[in-house]
Amino acid sequence: MWRNWDVETVEQDLKQLAEKGMQVLRVFPLWPDFQPITRLGDGRSYEYRFGEQPLPDDEAGRAGVSQEAIEEFRIFSNLAHQYGLKLIVGLITGWMSGRLFVPPALEGMNVLTDPEAIVWQVRFVRYFVSTFKDHPAILAWDLGNECNCMAKVPSRAAAMSWTATITNTIRAEDQTRPVVSGMHSLLPGREAKWAIQDQGEMTDLLTTHPYPIFTPHCDQDPVNTMRSCLHATAESRMYADIGGKPCLAEELGVLGPMICSEEIAADYVRTQLYSLWAHDCHGLLWWCAYDQSHLEHAPYDWVALERELGLFRPDRTPKPVLEEMQNFRAFISSLPATSLPQRMTEAVCILTEGQDQWGAAYASFVLAKQAGFDLEFQYADQPLRESQLYLMPSVSGLSSFSRRFWLSLMEKVKHGSTLYLSYHDGFLSSFEEFFGAEILTRQRTVEPVEMTVTELADKPVLKVEPPIKLSLRPTRAKVWAHDSDGHPMMTEHYIERGRTLFLSVPIETELSNTPGAFYGTQAQPFWKIYRKIATPAMMFRGISLEHPLIGVTEHPIIQTIRRVIMMINYSPEAQSVTPVIRQGWLLDGVFRGKVETSGQRKLQVDIPPNDAVVFTLKMGSD
Repeated sequence: MWRNWDVETVEQDLKQLAEKGMQVLRVFPLWPDFQPITRLGDGRSYEYRFGEQPLPDDEAGRAGVSQEAIEEFRIFSNLAHQYGLKLIVGLITGWMSGRLFVPPALEGMNVLTDPEAIVWQVRFVRYFVSTFKDHPAILAWDLGNECNCMAKVPSRAAAMSWTATITNTIRAEDQTRPVVSGMHSLLPGREAKWAIQDQGEMTDLLTTHPYPIFTPHCDQDPVNTMRSCLHATAESRMYADIGGKPCLAEELGVLGPMICSEEIAADYVRTQLYSLWAHDCHGLLWWCAYDQSHLEHAPYDWVALERELGLFRPDRTPKPVLEEMQNFRAFISSLPATSLPQRMTEAVCILTEGQDQWGAAYASFVLAKQAGFDLEFQYADQPLRESQLYLMPSVSGLSSFSRRFWLSLMEKVKHGSTLYLSYHDGFLSSFEEFFGAEILTRQRTVEPVEMTVTELADKPVLKVEPPIKLSLRPTRAKVWAHDSDGHPMMTEHYIERGRTLFLSVPIETELSNTPGAFYGTQAQPFWKIYRKIATPAMMFRGISLEHPLIGVTEHPIIQTIRRVIMMINYSPEAQSVTPVIRQGWLLDGVFRGKVETSGQRKLQVDIPPNDAVVFTLKMGSD
C-alpha cells in the first residue's frame, strides 16, 4: 500500500468502509517502508543511510524516517477523519500475516533484544508519535502487530524490557491516548515470557487475537457451536481479569472458506458481537477489510489462509459478515445507552502454576456458562478476591501455589465460602484437614473410568480418563460421585461455615482436549456438576434457566431496581426456553427478540440460531 501509493484507491476503501458503518480501523505503517535505513560499513556499522543517500540532517533524517511515507500517512489519516473513521496505529509493524518486515539495516538482528535495533525503534516511534499526536483521527497507539512474533526473547524480563521501552517512548510524546498491547498468545504463569500481568502493567489496553486454529484447544468443534463461540469471550476475560486492564478482541475472524461458509461466518460474528458486549470486552475488530487473493507478493503468495479474510471480496462486494456488523451497530445505536452495566459474577476461577492454564480457564468458563452462572479469573499469586465460590480447575504440579495463598483461601472457606478443586496430578498440603478424606494410594490410570454422580438428581454416568487414579477414603466427607467399583471420586466436606469439594478428575483440561465435548452426540453433562456446586451462589439472580447451550448474563443498573438480561444462543439451532423469574422480579421491557410472560413466574423466550435476546427486569410483585 505504502510503496504502491494510490490515493484514489485508498479513498475508495475508506469511503466504502465508512458508508458500511465501520468505526475503527487498525492501520499499519509498515516498518521498512517508514524507516528504510540501510547499514554501510566493512563488517562493522560505519554509517546508516537511505540506500546510498546520506540521512538528511533534520528531525526525520535523524530518526531514519521517510518523509514521503509520513506524508502518505498524513493523507491517509486526513481521509479517515474526513469519513469519520478512527485509527488504532500499530507502530512497530514488523510482523504481518506470517512474514517478518524489518528495515534493511536491521535484517538478521533480534529486533526485540538487540540494543542497536531497539535504538532505531525508539527513534522511529518518537518521531512518528510526535508528528501525529495532534491528529484527530488517531484513537490509540498500538505497540505493533503481534510484536511477540518478530523474534524469540530469552526471558520474561527481556519481553517486559522491550514493552516498557516502546510504551514509555510513546507516552513521552503523547499522554492523551491509550497504549494498546497488540500482542496475542499471552499466558499468566511464571514460565510465560510474554505474560498477561506484564502487558497489563505496561500498557493501557490488552488485546486478544482469538483465531481457533492458532489457539490451543479451540480448533475442536464447528465455529458456530458452544466452545468456538465462547473462545473470544473467555480469552479476553482471562486477559482483563488477570492483567487488570480492559481487553479488546482486536483481531478476529474465521480464516476463510476452508473453515466455514460465508453464511456461517456471519452467524459466528453475530454471536461474538453479543457475547463480547455482554462480558465487558469493549469491541471487536474483524481481520481484515478486503480479501487479498489477487496479490502476488509474499506472504500472500506463500500462505493460502491469508488471502480470503476480508469483509469485502476483491470486486468490492460485501460479505454477509459485514451485514451482521452493521446490524449490531444499528441495534446498539437504538438503545438508551450503548454500554452495558457490568455483569454479575458468582465465582472466582483461580489459575495456578504447573497446569495448562488456558485449557483449565477455557473449559471452566464454558462449563460455568452452561451451568447458568458467571465467573472471573485470577492467578494464584495475586491477592485473593472476595467470593462466595472459588473454582480451582485441574490443579497440577508440585508447587501450584504458595502456602500463604492456600491458608488465606481456607480462611475464606471457614468464613462461609465454597471451594471446588479438581485434580490433575498436583500436590496439596493438609489434604485430609481441608477435604475430609485421605489418599490411600496413587497410580497412573490405565483405562477410562465411568463416574456416577450420585449427588445429582438424574445420577448421570460420565466417562472420564484421569491421568492419575487416587484411592480415596472419606474420613469426614460426603461422597458425591464414585467409579464403577464404588470407589469415591468426588467428595464434599464442611469446614466451619463453608465447604470444600474435591474431584479427582481434571474435567476442565480433559474437556479442553476433547473434540465434541460441549456440543453434539458425544457431549456429556459435566456442566451439571458446576450447576450443583454454584446453586447457593446463584440465589441473587433474577432469572433461573438450565440449558447448556444458552448463556445468561445479568447487568444491574446502578442506583435503580432494574436489570438488563442477555440470553445468548451459542448453538446453530433455534432454542425455545421457559426461564423462571425469581420472586420479586417482573418482566419490564424487551429490546431484542421474542420474550413473553408465560404463566406465573415464567417467561417464554425464543432465540434464533447464534443470536441473542435482550430484555429488562424490574423489582415488583405480581
